[in-house]
Amino acid sequence: MPFVPHTEDEIKQMLQAIGVSSIDDLFDEIPAHLRIDGLPAVPEGMTEMEVTRLMQKRAAKDANAVCFIGAGAYEHHIPAAVWQITTRGEYYTAYTPYQAEASQGTLQLIYEFQSMMTALTAMDVSNASMYDGASALAEAVLMAVRGNRKSKSRKILIPTSVHPTYRKTTHAIVAGQNIELVEVGYDAGSGTTPLKAFEACAGDDVTAVVIQQPNFFGNLEDVDAITDWAHAKDILVIAVANPLVLAVLQPPGEWGETGVDIACGDGQPLGAPLSSGGPYYGYLCGTQALVRQLPGRIVGRTVDLDGRPGFTLTLQAREQHIRRSKATSNICTNQGLVVTASTIHMAILGPEGLEKTAAACHANTVALVSQLCEIKGVQRAHSAAYFHEAVLQLDAPASEVLDALLARGILGGFNLADDYPELGNAILVCATEMRSADEIKDYVTALDDIMSSVTKPANYAGAV
Repeated sequence: MPFVPHTEDEIKQMLQAIGVSSIDDLFDEIPAHLRIDGLPAVPEGMTEMEVTRLMQKRAAKDANAVCFIGAGAYEHHIPAAVWQITTRGEYYTAYTPYQAEASQGTLQLIYEFQSMMTALTAMDVSNASMYDGASALAEAVLMAVRGNRKSKSRKILIPTSVHPTYRKTTHAIVAGQNIELVEVGYDAGSGTTPLKAFEACAGDDVTAVVIQQPNFFGNLEDVDAITDWAHAKDILVIAVANPLVLAVLQPPGEWGETGVDIACGDGQPLGAPLSSGGPYYGYLCGTQALVRQLPGRIVGRTVDLDGRPGFTLTLQAREQHIRRSKATSNICTNQGLVVTASTIHMAILGPEGLEKTAAACHANTVALVSQLCEIKGVQRAHSAAYFHEAVLQLDAPASEVLDALLARGILGGFNLADDYPELGNAILVCATEMRSADEIKDYVTALDDIMSSVTKPANYAGAV
């Protein structure tokens, strides 16, 4: 869709029509001492050719390597039709559906997305999406604090096995709102957070607990026991879940006796490419009892005066639609384009396709981990069952091993040293359905060779 700027003559005509001599006159209410003469730190505009050259140069920095990194962003197969449809003009340029009569296509798509997410999570309601999984968790915490009227503590129990970025983002958003995030340690042997760890941190009054399934290490938590324990104490439960996993594992709405209260996560595994880190989107679902605490917007299906089906915004608890003091959040819009791709992706694959994809991811990771652990100096860090990620401990510096793998065209995993130094030389590895048997074999061969050269022999006294 081409951009058509106003000509100088058109600008003059518009200024004459409203009775001002220049565009600056439209901002005369701004005091002079608040104005600036320019933006010296902002470079001059570039031509289309220069921008293209710059972006190609930046894109080339991305290693064209076989990816065995997960850690919250996953390389999955996306059918060609997904983005061919998504980038059609009618989808590509769609924006916030303020006027229902002019936005039926956008509204229907959001409605279909919401319907798919509630089916996938077994929750009652879904909003139109959030910015990403991390901000979705932060909003879920705020939602829980508003929704749990029986708790006054504003205390949230969050395991350290929850994604580190999610925890940091949530802290950045809620810490200034008098909300306390209490970190719950994981069991070193299993790599999961046992119920007794929550019990030890509970105290007298807790507002909500967070459970990630699978957790950041890829391990499967005992979500049923934790959910039931929390509800028995009038504590709300927030689930952070990889949506693809829900095609094969019990959905959050069915955890324990009554299911969780809020479910959230990142929708990236559903049709969004890695794209050097984004854009992605977050999903946020809840129970009917908490629907008024759900930020963003909800689209509903209805009929007009003639009985024809139509779609409209049914709940918009945001500051642009109601008094700021009554708003649940200042979230302004959903990640519309990526949600469009995700909805098309789920429609094309269907339940059976999503289940096969998830099963293939698990099978590939089991094959990868079992073969890697046959290498001297490589072992699994945890004993718990896992989905498509696992932590491996190395008898060699993890950073050096990963650099050596990258030199051979392999992104070997995520270095856990900064976030989990207690694990020592540990990496988080992942194998989605995209990884072939030959690629797994190449990784095993490369790591075996690297470990034999960098691992310190028993009788070796020198430096590695």
